[in-house]
Amino acid sequence: MTETSPQQPPPTTSAPAPSTPAPSSKPTTERNQSSSLRRALAVLGHVRDHGDGRGVPLAQLADGLGLNKSTVLRLAGPLLDEHLLERDRETGWFRLGHGALRLGQAYLITLDLRSVAAEHLRRLQREAGETVHLTVWQTPGIVYLDKVEDETNVRMASRVGSRAPAYCTATGKAILAWLPEETVTEVVAAGLRPVTAWTISDETRLRADLARIRARGYSIDDRENEPEVRCVAAPIFDHTGEVTAALSVSGLTSRMTAARVRALGPVVAQVGLRISRELGSDRQPS
Repeated sequence: MTETSPQQPPPTTSAPAPSTPAPSSKPTTERNQSSSLRRALAVLGHVRDHGDGRGVPLAQLADGLGLNKSTVLRLAGPLLDEHLLERDRETGWFRLGHGALRLGQAYLITLDLRSVAAEHLRRLQREAGETVHLTVWQTPGIVYLDKVEDETNVRMASRVGSRAPAYCTATGKAILAWLPEETVTEVVAAGLRPVTAWTISDETRLRADLARIRARGYSIDDRENEPEVRCVAAPIFDHTGEVTAALSVSGLTSRMTAARVRALGPVVAQVGLRISRELGSDRQPS
């Protein structure tokens, strides 16, 4: 489908608040939650910045943040639950946990992917003359990680960092085709809302399309996300052989005819394989 983000309804405009607002528990709760999150992140940041390998004592953590010890313990609770923090059983000192390591590793993998793919994306954009995207998986859809476009063409509405559904985007389907069956079921369960008249919104048709994608090595979004855009995409595999990302070429239907999409498909698939190999994968779509 097109690699543009789904259209969102414009925000509604609220009437001006009265000079003396009526008491409401919801805004207070939301403010408290936001404040708690900021303070919990401050706890995590203080441990990160002041730990010397042994960790940070509770008293030092409380003094450094200007909080009492009971508040620090309350804020640290969810961080300990998620293993972002650990507490030494003997000293009681706090240090970063393995959950923080996993986050860091995920971030580094993303950085490596973008760096490895960068020149391939630029070369593909010059060859195709259309917008090229790099996306990563985030159930039940994708997140745009990079975008290369020709400034002389009509620009795609997609933005780096924005999200889009998997079932109606070319990169989403390119990744979904190689994900486990339970992930496909999860995507279907999240809903297959028609975005355009061409959106595949039926589970049987979607599964048949995923089978075709696996057979030929690339996916096609034929006006499924934007009525005037076609897109062709291919999966990217990491060093474990698992699909984690996809790249695509998107353009207006006036230029991206059905025949041109079919011609670009194998080209995009080969670029995906080259990026995959640089990431350490020896797997090829089958």
